Amino acid sequence: MTDLLKFDFCEMHIYDCYLIVIINEGLVVEPKHNSVLKNVADAYFKNRSFVYITHRINSYSVDPATYIETSKICNLKGFAVVSKDFKAKSNVEVEKLFLNNKPIETFDDLNAAVSWAKFILEL
Repeated sequence: MTDLLKFDFCEMHIYDCYLIVIINEGLVVEPKHNSVLKNVADAYFKNRSFVYITHRINSYSVDPATYIETSKICNLKGFAVVSKDFKAKSNVEVEKLFLNNKPIETFDDLNAAVSWAKFILEL
Protein backbone atom coordinates (compact mmCIF):
# COMPACT_ATOMS: atom_id res chain seq x y z
CA MET A 1 0.00 0.00 0.00
CA THR A 2 1.26 3.44 -0.81
CA ASP A 3 -1.18 5.56 1.13
CA LEU A 4 -4.36 5.73 3.20
CA LEU A 5 -6.61 8.72 2.57
CA LYS A 6 -9.52 9.58 4.87
CA PHE A 7 -12.38 11.79 3.81
CA ASP A 8 -15.62 12.72 5.53
CA PHE A 9 -17.52 10.13 3.44
CA CYS A 10 -14.97 7.33 2.96
CA GLU A 11 -11.46 6.01 3.29
CA MET A 12 -9.29 5.07 0.33
CA HIS A 13 -6.46 2.59 0.41
CA ILE A 14 -4.14 3.38 -2.48
CA TYR A 15 -2.03 0.63 -4.10
CA ASP A 16 0.15 0.60 -7.21
CA CYS A 17 -2.59 -0.21 -9.72
CA TYR A 18 -5.85 -0.14 -7.78
CA LEU A 19 -7.57 1.52 -4.87
CA ILE A 20 -9.88 0.05 -2.27
CA VAL A 21 -12.64 2.36 -1.06
CA ILE A 22 -14.77 1.87 2.05
CA ILE A 23 -17.78 4.20 2.04
CA ASN A 24 -19.22 5.30 5.39
CA GLU A 25 -22.38 3.73 6.76
CA GLY A 26 -25.67 5.29 5.65
CA LEU A 27 -24.17 7.63 3.06
CA VAL A 28 -25.71 8.46 -0.30
CA VAL A 29 -22.87 8.58 -2.84
CA GLU A 30 -23.61 11.41 -5.27
CA PRO A 31 -21.92 12.81 -8.38
CA LYS A 32 -20.24 15.49 -6.24
CA HIS A 33 -18.15 12.74 -4.60
CA ASN A 34 -16.55 12.04 -7.97
CA SER A 35 -14.40 15.15 -7.63
CA VAL A 36 -12.50 13.38 -4.83
CA LEU A 37 -12.06 10.25 -6.96
CA LYS A 38 -10.92 12.36 -9.92
CA ASN A 39 -8.37 14.20 -7.74
CA VAL A 40 -7.03 10.92 -6.34
CA ALA A 41 -6.81 9.44 -9.85
CA ASP A 42 -4.91 12.51 -11.05
CA ALA A 43 -2.53 12.46 -8.08
CA TYR A 44 -1.82 8.74 -7.75
CA PHE A 45 -2.51 7.24 -11.18
CA LYS A 46 -1.46 10.00 -13.56
CA ASN A 47 -0.68 8.49 -16.98
CA ARG A 48 -1.41 4.92 -15.84
CA SER A 49 -4.45 2.74 -15.56
CA PHE A 50 -6.11 1.65 -12.33
CA VAL A 51 -9.11 -0.28 -10.99
CA TYR A 52 -11.57 0.96 -8.39
CA ILE A 53 -12.54 -1.63 -5.77
CA THR A 54 -15.40 -0.79 -3.44
CA HIS A 55 -15.38 -2.91 -0.30
CA ARG A 56 -19.01 -2.71 0.76
CA ILE A 57 -18.71 -3.58 4.41
CA ASN A 58 -21.13 -0.75 5.28
CA SER A 59 -24.65 -0.16 4.03
CA TYR A 60 -25.00 2.86 1.75
CA SER A 61 -26.67 3.86 -1.49
CA VAL A 62 -25.40 5.26 -4.76
CA ASP A 63 -27.14 7.80 -6.96
CA PRO A 64 -26.83 6.11 -10.39
CA ALA A 65 -25.84 9.43 -11.97
CA THR A 66 -22.58 9.06 -10.03
CA TYR A 67 -21.51 6.30 -12.41
CA ILE A 68 -21.98 8.54 -15.43
CA GLU A 69 -19.32 10.85 -13.99
CA THR A 70 -17.12 7.94 -12.91
CA SER A 71 -17.18 6.61 -16.48
CA LYS A 72 -15.49 9.81 -17.64
CA ILE A 73 -12.26 8.98 -15.79
CA CYS A 74 -10.20 7.80 -18.76
CA ASN A 75 -7.57 5.79 -16.92
CA LEU A 76 -10.16 3.91 -14.82
CA LYS A 77 -10.14 0.45 -16.42
CA GLY A 78 -12.51 -1.49 -14.17
CA PHE A 79 -14.81 -1.39 -11.18
CA ALA A 80 -15.09 -4.19 -8.61
CA VAL A 81 -17.68 -4.57 -5.86
CA VAL A 82 -16.82 -6.73 -2.86
CA SER A 83 -19.79 -7.81 -0.77
CA LYS A 84 -21.43 -10.95 0.54
CA ASP A 85 -24.78 -9.17 0.82
CA PHE A 86 -27.34 -10.31 -1.76
CA LYS A 87 -28.96 -6.86 -2.00
CA ALA A 88 -25.63 -5.15 -2.64
CA LYS A 89 -24.85 -7.67 -5.36
CA SER A 90 -28.23 -7.23 -7.02
CA ASN A 91 -27.76 -3.44 -7.00
CA VAL A 92 -24.67 -3.94 -9.16
CA GLU A 93 -26.90 -5.12 -12.01
CA VAL A 94 -28.54 -1.69 -12.05
CA GLU A 95 -25.23 0.11 -11.56
CA LYS A 96 -23.83 -1.65 -14.64
CA LEU A 97 -26.33 0.25 -16.78
CA PHE A 98 -24.73 3.55 -15.81
CA LEU A 99 -21.02 2.67 -15.80
CA ASN A 100 -20.37 3.11 -19.51
CA ASN A 101 -17.58 1.16 -21.21
CA LYS A 102 -16.02 -0.06 -17.97
CA PRO A 103 -16.10 -3.67 -16.82
CA ILE A 104 -17.78 -4.15 -13.45
CA GLU A 105 -17.71 -7.38 -11.45
CA THR A 106 -18.87 -8.52 -8.02
CA PHE A 107 -16.86 -10.62 -5.60
CA ASP A 108 -17.40 -12.23 -2.20
CA ASP A 109 -13.74 -11.85 -1.33
CA LEU A 110 -11.38 -8.88 -1.46
CA ASN A 111 -8.46 -11.01 -2.65
CA ALA A 112 -10.48 -12.20 -5.65
CA ALA A 113 -11.27 -8.59 -6.56
CA VAL A 114 -7.59 -7.65 -6.35
CA SER A 115 -6.66 -10.59 -8.59
CA TRP A 116 -9.32 -9.52 -11.11
CA ALA A 117 -8.04 -5.93 -11.02
CA LYS A 118 -4.51 -7.09 -11.85
CA PHE A 119 -5.87 -9.30 -14.64
CA ILE A 120 -7.92 -6.45 -16.17
CA LEU A 121 -4.87 -4.20 -16.23
CA GLU A 122 -2.84 -6.82 -18.09
CA LEU A 123 -5.30 -6.93 -21.01
